[in-house]
Amino acid sequence: MVYGGLFLPEFNHRWIATLREKALAGAQVELLFGDPEGEHITERGDAEGIGPAMANKILNALAFYKDLRDLDNVGIYYHDTILYNSIYRFDAEMLINTHLYGTPAAYAPVLHLRRLGGGDLFDSYVASFNRVLGKKRAVWPEH
Repeated sequence: MVYGGLFLPEFNHRWIATLREKALAGAQVELLFGDPEGEHITERGDAEGIGPAMANKILNALAFYKDLRDLDNVGIYYHDTILYNSIYRFDAEMLINTHLYGTPAAYAPVLHLRRLGGGDLFDSYVASFNRVLGKKRAVWPEH
């Protein structure tokens, strides 16, 4: 769950191929991007001093993901919510990119969480992701 997350496909040339391989092996992949036409994207772009470039970053990022469109167990969606943290979940591990007002996500701290018995921090972030997932709309509605 990100607004753009452009750094993932740009800095890891295997990112999309890896997601595709995982999906073909049966993994469910859910990707949530900020809605480039959403009010919160406009606010974030203004806060970071880049204005409409924030929406363009999202569209640029999505161009990398087009090769996943044909897979039934890959969902690529827009959300228009305030993004307090970007959430990257991989089974029982998670990266939380904390956001700092006026600071690009690439310059904000990242927390590495693991699901442990007896704790609820990991599950709190999963619940947050799922609440946003419940408000999604398809990026490519014809799929």
